[in-house]
Amino acid sequence: MSGIVLSLEKATKRYSGVAAIEDIDFELERGEIHAILGENGAGKSTLTKVMAGVVQLTSGCLKIDGREVSLRSPLDARHNGIAMVFQENSLVPTMTVAQNLFLGRERFYNRLSGVNIAAQQFLQSLNFDVSPTAMVGTLGAARQQMVEIARSVLHKAKVIIFDEPTATLTPEERKYFFALVRDLKRRGVSIIFISHALEEALNLADRVTILRDGKWIVTDGAANFDQARIVRAMVGRDLSATLYGHKKTSVRRPGARALTIQNLKMAPAVKSNSMSIFAGQVTGVFGLVGAGRTETFKIVSGVMKRDLFHGGEIFLGDRPVRFRVPSQAVRSGIAYITEDRKIEGFFQTSSIARNIYLGLLAKFAEGRSLLSRREQARSGGDWVKKLNIRAISDEAKVVELSGGNQQKVVIAKSLIQDPDIIIFDEPTRGVDVGAIAEIHDLINKLADDGKAVVVISSYLPEVMGLSDRILVSRQGKVIEEFSARDATEEKIMFAAIH
Repeated sequence: MSGIVLSLEKATKRYSGVAAIEDIDFELERGEIHAILGENGAGKSTLTKVMAGVVQLTSGCLKIDGREVSLRSPLDARHNGIAMVFQENSLVPTMTVAQNLFLGRERFYNRLSGVNIAAQQFLQSLNFDVSPTAMVGTLGAARQQMVEIARSVLHKAKVIIFDEPTATLTPEERKYFFALVRDLKRRGVSIIFISHALEEALNLADRVTILRDGKWIVTDGAANFDQARIVRAMVGRDLSATLYGHKKTSVRRPGARALTIQNLKMAPAVKSNSMSIFAGQVTGVFGLVGAGRTETFKIVSGVMKRDLFHGGEIFLGDRPVRFRVPSQAVRSGIAYITEDRKIEGFFQTSSIARNIYLGLLAKFAEGRSLLSRREQARSGGDWVKKLNIRAISDEAKVVELSGGNQQKVVIAKSLIQDPDIIIFDEPTRGVDVGAIAEIHDLINKLADDGKAVVVISSYLPEVMGLSDRILVSRQGKVIEEFSARDATEEKIMFAAIH
């Protein structure tokens, strides 16, 4: 099964004269799992989109089985045996799972029942718990990702490219995904995957390629890397000691009680949930899928509504509040930074400066709705510098940015409102190691400045490295509280499960 199935020589792609990737040589062997790592903006997605026919090279060449090809579209790539599972799914939301799976492979005459049965059998063979008759638009992000993966496998591609395939999967779903990837390898399929989870790359990949600033840095066997070497190659400096921090030996003293939640209910996700949040501290909230963490703080920020009768109480300081819409929470000093930046976090085709300025306008009453271009440019430029948002200009569209820089725009859009309570929901999901360190530094600075900061995270090292106190949620309510000095991963996980 040896041999080079796909290669790139001196691959360069420029946008407006700026190189996204430059002079990259890359080889993919038949039946290998190859991880491509790098910071956001390093060129990973551009490189893989070239292989998938989404982006065409400015110079250089792409070879498949030693033959130079020019891929003009994803359909060209599919005909050449290459499929890509994108970080942002490419499914049709108004069609069923089965219809999406067989889209482009339909026979002249189709019996819907036959298509559903074939899809059901195929999904079961992959251990994917997805109904073939469900409308894709009604599925959560994790199950949509499963459908994307299944569609690529169904097309019998000899090369499958995964862009952040596990970002939305639960631990159990990740286990099935890893088993699937290893099974594909046994069949001789070559796998390329992009991931910000370094431990996944080390455990799953045969070889690792690292990019930085659009250039190739190193390719080597995964066994020859550890996390410290990967981080040094990715960012050009050693972040391994500060990436997620160590267990805290000291914690910030709590300030005034900023937020109190008493017996909050929203069936079926939130069940008599109670907690307090204090100024000048980072409060970490940990829990498994279905623990009601996100729903609780969406109620606090006016995105969701608690039960009308016996729904509990929320106090800002000593003042009871019930927000009907998010703008009321914003004007009361609450900022909620969503876990789903693509759908809820920004306007994709608007500029960086406009997105940030619209965050400022949200703080004012409806009377102020006129845009000031001068103020937009000034405020946008200020926050681009403060958060080190990397882009060609402040007027670049947010959709053109890397994931880490998009996340910084979402954060800036909230921080420009000068909130007193800042809720970060999965703040570093799909973010590279360099941006993770910057976001963590920002979170700590906000708490040092006296803000009440909440960090909802599914990654225990992040919760333990950032938090002064840790709340553990299970089945819709907080069931345990730890000081960061006393907490261990074993204690926290035991509370989350039992």
